[in-house]
Amino acid sequence: MDSNTFSNILQAIFLIPFFYSINQYIFKRLKHTHSFFDTGLMNKLFFYHLFFGGFYYIYAVFNRSDSHRYFSAPQKEGKAWLDYLGTETTIIDFFSYPLINGFGFSYEMMMMLFTWIGFLGFVYAYLFFKENIPLKVKVFKKVDLLTLILFLPNMHFWTASLGKGAPIFFGLMVFAYAICKPQTRITGLVIGSLVVFAIRPHVFLILAGGAVIGFMSGNNGVSWQHRMVFCLSVVSGLFMVQDQILAVVNLQNSENLIGDFVEFTAARSASLDNAGSGVNMAGYSLPEKIFTFWFRPLFFDSPGILGLFVSVENLIYLLLFLKLFKRNFFKFLKSAPVNVKMSLVIFLSTSFAMTFVMSNLGIIIRQKSMIMYFLFFVVYYFLASEKDNIPNLQLKVANSNARLPEAA
Repeated sequence: MDSNTFSNILQAIFLIPFFYSINQYIFKRLKHTHSFFDTGLMNKLFFYHLFFGGFYYIYAVFNRSDSHRYFSAPQKEGKAWLDYLGTETTIIDFFSYPLINGFGFSYEMMMMLFTWIGFLGFVYAYLFFKENIPLKVKVFKKVDLLTLILFLPNMHFWTASLGKGAPIFFGLMVFAYAICKPQTRITGLVIGSLVVFAIRPHVFLILAGGAVIGFMSGNNGVSWQHRMVFCLSVVSGLFMVQDQILAVVNLQNSENLIGDFVEFTAARSASLDNAGSGVNMAGYSLPEKIFTFWFRPLFFDSPGILGLFVSVENLIYLLLFLKLFKRNFFKFLKSAPVNVKMSLVIFLSTSFAMTFVMSNLGIIIRQKSMIMYFLFFVVYYFLASEKDNIPNLQLKVANSNARLPEAA
């Protein structure tokens, strides 16, 4: 290790007290609006996430990582800041440009910053779960489900580096938290929507669709007039940005969307299949593709040592998913609130879309991390409803929220 790298690492470490101080301010405000907020748990989660930030940094030293590209791209000669304003990869470059070129952030400092952004995603995931499900649920006899979900290693690994993983997870969780009370959390709803749209426009399409279906079918006590206004607003917004969404798969000028999409996914899947950890998903049935996206690698096809650790986590995913296989699940789903139906639609529709594109286990491991929490929310709410019926759960949530001022 040369002296320059050592100096950069020290500078990144010196950012930790700064981010920790910001965390305490955020936690204090959240504690004021949410009596259940556990500052001690979040501080533990912060240092746990930092560990994976350090682990990913070491991983990136010895392996290919997109984080190096995200650091070097904004430094290209002849490129101005506004040249990077766009969606997907370029929006990360746009965000990084002033920090790298103006404030002199090193690669290590950028990694630390994005690790912190990823951590904030977990804070909002905690709020999303805890606010809507006030009951503690144990799985595997004595393991607290929420704690298990928050500390799953793979979720932290892929949200602790410079790239799209950390901010997209942050945007999704802010959106999930804000959509529960859109009237009073409009700022969070806008921020979450913009972040998701800027990084992955097609995921925003699915997110918006899930919100519409959830609001139209959910048991939320919202009048039909308000539901229609919300849905029309979402549809109008999607219409305005349709070109950016279709451009993700090069369909902005297509005259045959379905045919061209099938052609694109076939080509994309074939290109990914050429990678070292590719799987021949082209010959799989739809159930096999879905299973691969959700639960593989699973020991027998683990790509390396890291894959073995991922396999353990995938086994946990599978065991949690199997808890939905009960007769009363569909009865539960019929009377479930908006956020449950929204989460299920987002999870299933994203999974369905991804299975036609993904054929590389390494990419599958990384991509699915952004949506697994929506499945976990459905599982958590279902298990909680078995302990207490849905009306009682909603009443407890309402009573808890009524005692404190509303969060913005």
